[in-house]
Amino acid sequence: MSIRILGTGSFLPETIVTNDDLAKVMDTSDEWIASRTGIRARHISVDDTTSGMAVKAAKEALKESGVAPEELDCIFLATLSGDRATPNGACDVQKAIGARNAVCMDLNAACSGFVYALTTAVAYAKAALAKKMLVIGVETLSKVVDWSDRSSCVLFGDGAGCAVVEADDSREVFIDYGSNGELGEALTCGERKLNNLLVENHEPLEQVFMDGQEVYRFAVKTVPRTIENVLEKAGVSKDEIKYYVLHQANKRIIDSAAKRLKLDIEKFPMNLDRCSNTSSASVPILLDEINKKGLLERGDKIVMCGFGGGLTWGTIYLEW
Repeated sequence: MSIRILGTGSFLPETIVTNDDLAKVMDTSDEWIASRTGIRARHISVDDTTSGMAVKAAKEALKESGVAPEELDCIFLATLSGDRATPNGACDVQKAIGARNAVCMDLNAACSGFVYALTTAVAYAKAALAKKMLVIGVETLSKVVDWSDRSSCVLFGDGAGCAVVEADDSREVFIDYGSNGELGEALTCGERKLNNLLVENHEPLEQVFMDGQEVYRFAVKTVPRTIENVLEKAGVSKDEIKYYVLHQANKRIIDSAAKRLKLDIEKFPMNLDRCSNTSSASVPILLDEINKKGLLERGDKIVMCGFGGGLTWGTIYLEW
């Protein structure tokens, strides 16, 4: 038992902030950002919440799939930037779309989040715990980045992506994933600190901190290795894969992966120039984009790969 994707959806906030816009308020330039990352613009939320964006992406995916909200058994939502500690974002989505029969949970694996959530859906299908599921990656990173830190704030944007999946005993999905908590301090974002009747703490919440060089070294080594691992498990050659849908962190990382795998860069679609790094939302947003362009046909072999905070990585091979 495995899964197949029935439909996809995505949502990007209306407001677009270009590199030139950022150059007006901080010491940076379009050339400095684009040459190092490939990013030229990002979508920034003005009034869309994390759950609100997830709902908009979910409705689009449900419409394409032809699945009614009442048919959903589970909603898995990946995010590191939820609106509240509780109720979770998945329950917010359930309420908004009327998926009254769904079991709801949020997952946090940062930029690997959507792949981890999809892996969870695979596990539920294999265990016969669910038939139809909603898998979402969504982030409002603009509220957690330090807008005075030009080395990090220029990298991130907001958005949501979603897939409706169904258990399918005629297909196989292969997964390779892992974590290295020893390197976790390379990418952090603090939450509430201990503050109670015994401990007084009024320090402000921490914002995103990233050791860019450490994360880059991790990514360029890990991404090719995890892709090779999942293809070996699947017994599929690199050339059989139509698209490698990678987390949109940095064009240099994606270029390096293609080079190390000795594959044409055309197999690695990118939208980070327009969307920037949206963490757990980047893979499903890109997946929806290539789907909506009609670039995928049933039976196409694809690989999705997320990597980042934790540090974590996750790669999944499946047939469209």
